[in-house]
Amino acid sequence: MKHAGKARKAAFKLILISLILIGVVMAIGFIAAVVGTAMIATIPFLAGFWIVFVLFTLYFFRDPTPHVPMGARLVVSPAHGKVDVVDTTTEPDFMRGEVQRISIFLSVIDVHVQNAPVGGKVTREKYTEGQFLNAMKADCADHNENVYLGFEAVEPAGQKLGVRLIAGAIARRIVPFVVEGDEVTCGERISLIQFGSRADVYLPRNANVKVKVGDKVVGGETVLATFD
Repeated sequence: MKHAGKARKAAFKLILISLILIGVVMAIGFIAAVVGTAMIATIPFLAGFWIVFVLFTLYFFRDPTPHVPMGARLVVSPAHGKVDVVDTTTEPDFMRGEVQRISIFLSVIDVHVQNAPVGGKVTREKYTEGQFLNAMKADCADHNENVYLGFEAVEPAGQKLGVRLIAGAIARRIVPFVVEGDEVTCGERISLIQFGSRADVYLPRNANVKVKVGDKVVGGETVLATFD
């Protein structure tokens, strides 16, 4: 599947950086041993801390292949997490009007690779600088750094919907795998957000929402909505 393995590469990059930092600290410890043993005593602690960090990083950057549901006119969840808002709002930039919004909170223990909600074409990509407020608050989308991806679906032909990837207090990097003009299949990997975040899905008024507040959703698998 396209973009498979990108999350794991990001994990190994962080692990390598952490290993270099630990190595520097341990080298300083050995140098300090000529004047005392305090630094030597910290080496087992540092080694243990690094092992825990490696295991957590590999767990966090896990990237399961979704079992994409069969069927036409489906909108699947782009993110793994918990639905905490289902409402209506306005989206003036891409969909240009009143839309239905499904907001999904991604905790630090959720998968952080995102998936295409429909098969079609990426016709809008916009990065917006911002703050890094707590992603548990649904209104953080108004203030936080985010990337907006607009899609035009194959079924129904030309139907627009949007996904806003939102950084949180811990998530400091959004890594899109797609750019404007790319064709995508439903469930395809489209991005990675590093550590705790939120994803907002914008649907037209004629979409039939199938989830409610409190539902746990799986990226690329859970059906969020359908079109008649």
